[in-house]
Amino acid sequence: MDFFLQSPAWADVQRALGRTVHEQSGPGWRFLAVEEKNPAGKVLYAPYGPVAESVEAFDAALAALRSIARRVGAVFVRLEPVSAGFGTEAAPALLRARGLQPAPANQQPELSWIVDLDGDFKDVLAGMKPTNRNLYRNIHKKGVTFRTSQDPAEISVLLDFLHMTAARNGFKPQSDDYLGTVARSLLPAGAGTLFIAELEGTPIAAAFAYDSADTRTYAHAALDDTHRKLSAGIPLLVTLMADAKERGLKHVDLWGVAPDDEPEHKWAGFTAFKKSFGGREVAYPGTWDLPVNKLRYGAYQLARKLRNKLR
Repeated sequence: MDFFLQSPAWADVQRALGRTVHEQSGPGWRFLAVEEKNPAGKVLYAPYGPVAESVEAFDAALAALRSIARRVGAVFVRLEPVSAGFGTEAAPALLRARGLQPAPANQQPELSWIVDLDGDFKDVLAGMKPTNRNLYRNIHKKGVTFRTSQDPAEISVLLDFLHMTAARNGFKPQSDDYLGTVARSLLPAGAGTLFIAELEGTPIAAAFAYDSADTRTYAHAALDDTHRKLSAGIPLLVTLMADAKERGLKHVDLWGVAPDDEPEHKWAGFTAFKKSFGGREVAYPGTWDLPVNKLRYGAYQLARKLRNKLR
């Protein structure tokens, strides 16, 4: 799988957001790393990176990341080696042996749900719950249609639905400015697609997907509460998958899911929804820190532990 957060398109998004991005590659490895601010100071963050073909290639990428961090004055490098030449089970010992330690919390999901698009699309449909298949095949009878858009101005459709969902569920969505910038960067370049469900010409649901070389990532979605009984979000997601298949992509990444043994997890509801489309769970090694300025990193860790005790 090719991870979108390590793609040139995501580098363009980060630059459009005004962030400093470092991209580097060598034999069997590459990475995209973004300069960020943290209570410790400057941090170099490689989301779902670096990408490496072997442990040796990972070591070379790690050395390059450490070198950049020293040059720009970063206190530590934060990374997520999901594709770094070693398995998830071997990762903790291998990473600790290289001086890394687990981050206080995972930046990106440690578990993801992947739908593979091998074979005919009818095979993908066969892996879904019957309700999902039937809605996809029959919702047009209720006057619902689906379309795609590469027009950044139409991100407002999704934003309106996100505001409704946030008000209903009491969470804070990503800002309109942020998603507007992402849309202006990705949609005209063809690296993102907006999917819109309409009832007799009026939008009732929307989803925004990001594309890497072989994978479509289901990034943002929301619907109009007044038409909830139509369940348009289900056939909208199937349409997103069918479109990915037509474009020659190999996987659809439905993003983070909750562990099976945590029924009270905040993502439990989303997880049940995602698993209803068939697919498989993928586990990643999580987020790790590579201290560069060890004194300042140690002070940061100590301050964080004291804060947690006071809470």
